[in-house]
Amino acid sequence: MLNATAQFRIGQVVRHRKYGFRGIIFDVDPAFANTDEWYESIPRESRPRKDQPFYHLLAENKDRTTYIAYVSEQNLLLDESDEPVMHPGISDHFDGVRDGFYVSRHKCN
Repeated sequence: MLNATAQFRIGQVVRHRKYGFRGIIFDVDPAFANTDEWYESIPRESRPRKDQPFYHLLAENKDRTTYIAYVSEQNLLLDESDEPVMHPGISDHFDGVRDGFYVSRHKCN
């Protein structure tokens, strides 16, 4: 059953439940939309359901190493640290922060 309503939105800062990395959501897929190879690379016991929203994140780990992450909704929590994310791709997607959300350069959120 497809969860048509995403819990999080573009511009929110979230944290991975298990691995603790943080990121800013810059895109949302209503259901899994990556490759089978990517999905199969996840250990079977950790694989998320495909029938839920998946989020594209400008992510950083605790060492401030930055990357793009693709994460299922079940593996995310709202990050309430109020710490800024220091990803070099922020200016490609966002125009700053307002009321705790990064403001999208693209007017679709």
